[in-house]
Parts: sequence; C-alpha cells; structure tokens
Amino acid sequence: MSKLTLGSYPHMLGFEQLERLLERTAKGGNEGYPPFNIEQTSDFSYRITLAVAGFAEDDLSITVEDKQLVVRGRQSEDIAERVFLHRGIAARQFQRSFVLADGVEVGEATMENGLLHVDLTRSKPETIVQTIQIKKG
Repeated sequence: MSKLTLGSYPHMLGFEQLERLLERTAKGGNEGYPPFNIEQTSDFSYRITLAVAGFAEDDLSITVEDKQLVVRGRQSEDIAERVFLHRGIAARQFQRSFVLADGVEVGEATMENGLLHVDLTRSKPETIVQTIQIKKG
C-alpha cells in the first residue's frame, strides 16, 4: 500500500510546504501537557489558553519559528531546597507548538489566574481576480 501525499493529487499545486508542516506537527512532542483551549473570539481572531499553574511569567517563553507558535515552560530550580510530603502539581518543563496559517499574526500574551492567554489575528483575505492573456505561438 503506497502512502498518499498532496503531490499525488494533480490539482494540488504548491502545497508541498503544507505537507511538511503537517508531518512535522504530527511528530511534535505535544504530550498533552499543559492542557489548552482554542477559542474563536471573532471572525478574524483566536485565543489560545494554556493552563500553566505554578509557572511565573519569567518561566515561560513564546516564539514564532517557521510558521509555528511555540510556547515553552521551564520552572526555576529553587524547588530543590523544598521538602514535599506530597507532590501532585506538575513542575516539568514543556513545549507546545501550534502551526499558523499564512496571514495569522501573534498578538499579545497575558497571564491571569494560572492561565496563559495568547491572542492571534488573521488578516482578511483579499479577493483577487487576474486575467491571463493567451499568446499565439
């Protein structure tokens, strides 16, 4: 059985980069932590909310790398001095990646009650009609 790719469809021209993004996302290390929500806040805006209890703003980084929004968390090492009788709150590092479509821009990020909110906006696509002249050969 052969693997179907976007290149297998003759009417799908120029989508090779999309296929690479999908493969990279499928292999990504998003293991379910931290949990997150994605909501549509208007026709052209979204909000990603990650549950990052126990992380301070300085423990988090948000970057855009090759059309991916990457959120990383690493808590400081001051925990070594503390003695836990029970440890039920995760203190592990994480990396969450979200693929961004063309025209999606990352806005502001805010921290509120252990939740990290990242706002995204998508530019309204222009309708372009182009007429191609046919030359006699």
